[in-house]
Amino acid sequence: MRRGPIAYSAAELAWLEINRTLVISDYRRAFCAAFGRDEVSAAHLHALRKRNGWKVGRAPGRYVGRGMKYTGEELAWLRDNCTLPIADYHRAFCDRFGRTETSAAKLNSLRKRQGWKTGRTGHFEKGAVPANKGKPCPAGTGGRHPNARKTQFSKGQLPHNYKGPGHESVDEDGYVWIITDATNPWTGAATWRVHKHRWLWEQANGPVPEGMVLKCLDGNRQNTDPSNWQAIPQGLLPRLNGKSGRNYDHAPAELKPTIMAVARLEHGARTALSRSTRDTDPVL
Repeated sequence: MRRGPIAYSAAELAWLEINRTLVISDYRRAFCAAFGRDEVSAAHLHALRKRNGWKVGRAPGRYVGRGMKYTGEELAWLRDNCTLPIADYHRAFCDRFGRTETSAAKLNSLRKRQGWKTGRTGHFEKGAVPANKGKPCPAGTGGRHPNARKTQFSKGQLPHNYKGPGHESVDEDGYVWIITDATNPWTGAATWRVHKHRWLWEQANGPVPEGMVLKCLDGNRQNTDPSNWQAIPQGLLPRLNGKSGRNYDHAPAELKPTIMAVARLEHGARTALSRSTRDTDPVL
């Protein structure tokens, strides 16, 4: 092998740059055939590409970056049979044409480039029956493996944190919640967790009217007796809270009726004024 730098003519360099994307063995073979430079090795040409920063645009591998060539007969067969599943597609093509160097991935890419539709979306169609429907796992495998059995619920078993009807809890705002045996209207569950004071009040008085809320009269939210709760307009609440300066819940018991009466009077006057204003405004 010749040692030292290799000199190239301008024509040779131009040819080498244009054809730089060839696989290195083909690159050297074509160069030697074109210019008779048999003393130039593949390593020389590979080093030349690196020195000049000529990118080949492919990862290592003989066929990576090189398009597979197909005859007209092969392309016709591939087009006519493009709806086959990819494994069957590849197997049938190799059996028919002996093109074992072609992979299933290459044929799949070819279908995509050519726009050949397979008619499949990759999704289960509505009404499709699963292939394993009615087929239990073999004993000792899947969900029937001993390790899986250890963590499975037995029939009729309840979780350790199950709380049935009658269980009560208090939230961070001081309201009492209770689990009832009524069906949850939102989820369909056999139990329904509700505010205890509202549940008992509605048992005695019927549903809370629209636009109304239940207000605790003595300030103790854990006193869920229906007589301790009163239905008031929702708009009345701001006139009773701490921001109004009245702080109804923490006011002395003897002042609570007065605070409630004054708040009701103000709310009624405001509501009447708003209604009067709406009635007298001209229609635009």
